[in-house]
Amino acid sequence: MEEPTLRIKPKKYAGESTVVSMRMPCDMVKELDRIAVATGYTRTELMMACLEFSMNHMEIVQKETNGRA
Repeated sequence: MEEPTLRIKPKKYAGESTVVSMRMPCDMVKELDRIAVATGYTRTELMMACLEFSMNHMEIVQKETNGRA
């Protein structure tokens, strides 16, 4: 099975927004910044594209109970 690829397209969300804060490894932030420069996206736009891609391609696995409490 071929791995999905994140293709960056110009897509902007409109309307209200909210601030979300998170901790990330410095190396990951540097890599995001490198990609942002290469694609012309802001760091925020790039992170939103990555999150949207992840949400559209995730599989939620339910915990099995095996009849035990």
